[in-house]
Amino acid sequence: MDAVTPQRIEGQGTLEADWAGSTWLASLPITSAQDLLEGTRRLLVVSPHPDDEVLACAGLMQAALALGVAVHVVSVTDGEACYPDQALWPPARLRDARRHELAQAVRVLGLDATHVTPLGLPDGGVSTHEAELTAHLTAQLMPADLVVAPWIGDAHPDHEATGRAALAAAHARGARALQYPVWAWHWLDPDASAAPWPTAMRIPMDAAMRSRKREAMQAFATQTGDVEGLDCQPILPAHVTARFHRAFEVLIG
Repeated sequence: MDAVTPQRIEGQGTLEADWAGSTWLASLPITSAQDLLEGTRRLLVVSPHPDDEVLACAGLMQAALALGVAVHVVSVTDGEACYPDQALWPPARLRDARRHELAQAVRVLGLDATHVTPLGLPDGGVSTHEAELTAHLTAQLMPADLVVAPWIGDAHPDHEATGRAALAAAHARGARALQYPVWAWHWLDPDASAAPWPTAMRIPMDAAMRSRKREAMQAFATQTGDVEGLDCQPILPAHVTARFHRAFEVLIG
C-alpha cells in the first residue's frame, strides 16, 4: 500500500471504529478458507507493493498452507517510490529495505524466499507495464489455481492495473480469480445502504492466524514508521493498520 494522490485517498479516511458499526460489512456472507480453497492446486497472491499481500491476505495464505495448498506471492513492484521527499530513504535504499521486509513478513506466515517472485516493475508505473504483467501471470497460472489480486476499483493506479492484469490472466488460463480491497477501506462509506460488492465474502481467521498476521505486518518497518530518518507520516500509521486487524479478511468474487 503506497502513498497516492487521488482525491478519495486523502486525510485519515474512514476509521476502523466506523467500520466496526457497518451493517453491510457485517452482513457479508462468511466462507471458510477450506471451502474457498477446495480443489485448488495453488494460491497465487499478486501484490502491487510489498505489504499489500500481508494486509489483505495473510490469513488466507496461512489457511492455504495448513490445508496443503501451495502458496506463491508475485510482488509486482518494490514500493521504492513511497517517500519521494525523504533524503535518507531514496528509492534504492527503499527497494532493498522493502524486499527484506517482505522476506521477513512471509517467513512469519510460513513461507520463504522460494515462494516470492519480485518483478521489479516501477512503483507508480504498473499501468504502463500492464501487458507485461498480464503475460507473466498468464504464463504462471494453471486452471486449478486461485489468483487473488487487488480490487480493480481500489482507487490506486498500481492496485487497479495489477487487478486488471490478474483478471485477464485468469480468464486466459481458465483459473479462478478473486479480488481484495486495500485502499477501499479508506474511502468507502460504512453506512451505505448496500455493500459495493454483491459477490464479496468474509474469510474468518482464528486467534493464532490473527497474531501471526499482526507480527507479519510489523515487519514492514519503513511503512509503519519504525525506522530512523523518516520525518513524515508513514504510509501505515496505526489508524490504517487497524483496518487489517479484523477477525476476517474480505475477498470479492
